Amino acid sequence: MLNKKLLNPKSIVVVGASNNIKTPGGRVLKNLLDHNFKGKLFAVNPKETEVQGLKCYQNITDIPNVDVAIIAIAAKFTLETVKVLTQQKNTKGFIIFSAGFSEKDAEGAKLEQQIVDEINLVNGTLLGPNNIGLINQNYAGVFTTPIPKLDKNGVDFISGSGATAVFIMEAAMTTGLTFSSVYSVGNSAQIGVEEVLEHFDETFDKTSSSKIKLLYIESIENPQKLLKHATSLIKKGCKIAAIKAGSSSAGSRAASSHTGALANSDVAVDALFKKAGIVRCYGRNELITVASIFTLPQLKGKNIAIITHAGGPAVMLTDALSKNGLSVPEIKGKESEELLSKLYLGSSVSNPIDFLATGTAEQLETIIDYCENKFDKIDAMAVIFGSPGLFEVYDVYDVIHKKMKTCKKPIFPILPSVINVKNEIDYFISKGNINFPDEVLFGNALAKTMLDKKVTSIEKLNLTTNNQLIRNIIDISENGYLQPQQVRELLIAAEIPLVNEIVCNTKTECISAIDLLQFPVVMKVVGPIHKSDVGGIILNISSKDALVISFDTIMKIGGATSVLLQPMKKGTELFIGAKKEGDFGHLVLCGLGGIYIEVLKDIQTALTPISKNEAIEMIQNLKSYKIIQGIRNQEGINENEFAEIITKISNLVTIAPEIVELDLNPLFGNSKEIFAVDARIRIEKN
Repeated sequence: MLNKKLLNPKSIVVVGASNNIKTPGGRVLKNLLDHNFKGKLFAVNPKETEVQGLKCYQNITDIPNVDVAIIAIAAKFTLETVKVLTQQKNTKGFIIFSAGFSEKDAEGAKLEQQIVDEINLVNGTLLGPNNIGLINQNYAGVFTTPIPKLDKNGVDFISGSGATAVFIMEAAMTTGLTFSSVYSVGNSAQIGVEEVLEHFDETFDKTSSSKIKLLYIESIENPQKLLKHATSLIKKGCKIAAIKAGSSSAGSRAASSHTGALANSDVAVDALFKKAGIVRCYGRNELITVASIFTLPQLKGKNIAIITHAGGPAVMLTDALSKNGLSVPEIKGKESEELLSKLYLGSSVSNPIDFLATGTAEQLETIIDYCENKFDKIDAMAVIFGSPGLFEVYDVYDVIHKKMKTCKKPIFPILPSVINVKNEIDYFISKGNINFPDEVLFGNALAKTMLDKKVTSIEKLNLTTNNQLIRNIIDISENGYLQPQQVRELLIAAEIPLVNEIVCNTKTECISAIDLLQFPVVMKVVGPIHKSDVGGIILNISSKDALVISFDTIMKIGGATSVLLQPMKKGTELFIGAKKEGDFGHLVLCGLGGIYIEVLKDIQTALTPISKNEAIEMIQNLKSYKIIQGIRNQEGINENEFAEIITKISNLVTIAPEIVELDLNPLFGNSKEIFAVDARIRIEKN
């Protein structure tokens, strides 16, 4: 929990205050003065007696007790300053702008930790160091500009980067997006993005708290805390959008299994955001656009009317919406003909509704009224209106403003002429409105917000006799890939359906095994990890002679220790995998199996624990889902059984967190049953 004095101080000291407003200490003092901090302000600078009209103290020991200290001095002086403030001045809130700590070197990290230790002793809160500060309804404790318009209904914004926070605020202000608070966490020495989100969760008030949270994250230090509090806030009615920087595959480490190669930390971020209900964004403007959509009434359906006086942007918006699963349905019938008669010759109402560059504000109002009251299939309107610069469009924007306030269907204003009608757009925004200057960015963002963001209710694990059996197998196993018999025992304990198999060390054992398995059989090498890569799989063995020849062939493969025999089965090849991804926990993946997992990379991923509903959603979101359903007279897969196995794998890795990689590849499936025919499991203890 953040200390209350940091959030609503009665007094603030700026250590390193200056008359030069081009320095951090000078600018933050000016921001505090200009934005009406109502408490007492103190300044400390050994070289000044007055700073920006305030009495200036030469020594920190001379100031009265103070709630918050904003420190803008060299790193080497900060520890002693903090000690005086914590031990003598009853200070509980600290914002440290100074750089030169953990981001610099080991010595800086040590100094940073000493500062945190001092603040922890008095149950204080530190933002930073190496940050730009804090803005909320009570004060503007930042050394940057601009200070955005503050509104209790605006967005709460937490950023791991001070510069990025500034750039996002600048861009947001031009679109009309307002802020309730801005937290820059810098080095996150004590308080990071997760802790600020935790604070928002634990202090949330449905009547007064902002219901929109934006995050810019460079490193997720505590994924489970982020998941917990994001989930909680969304359940309380909040909407969250986030950028997680550093998503390139170049940072992924090499892995020995299919699952390891497909699952990496960025996949884990996607899975975490999806589980929580966070909308993931990949750039500043996308984040702002999603947040702006959040401020408007929620879209209830997928049918959008595009109202425009310019054909090109309407076409591009139509493409963006259609490609993302939204619809721009044709409008026809008596009402559409009636509307067309009220517009200039050459207009079109089929959707997009194009009322030409010469269209008037009165015509726009009529079109909106028809979409609102007479076109039942329409769920929302996107109004595109700019100007070639020949005339003012205040009257058009007045109509959009009025209709946004009175219509039940959402209206999204796309006003692209940010130069020609800058004054009119500023006027429109000054009335509390949002502008979407780019139609394609808007269309893509709208689709993201339309995805189902309901938080999944996780089914608790049922502790059974099998749980202890699983633990026993893990406890007696050594690190590394488990032997085939261990893998089989573990999967049986987890109730995963398996094809019958026998491990054979000699030709004689192979011949004896046929009495149980019956021809035809498949023979696989035991030893090498990727069997198909080394020619270690021989299919459709139908005679004893072929069995013997196959044994000799397989055993010549480098690393071969024995062979594994299975009855030859047919069905659609499926894949389920699991991987432990650091503090995120386990990822479970599913898709089509065999070589398709590598070629198509059509997978869905979720963080454990996984409910049955989540598993079904994973399956249905696969691009290859039509194959699973059955297509062109091909038999489909038992979808319910597939989902059951996914949840059982989720349970298995939850019971046995030592499992770091697990592959069921392939499983063979049909409409009646699914069974694993090849599996490998790697464990790491401690």
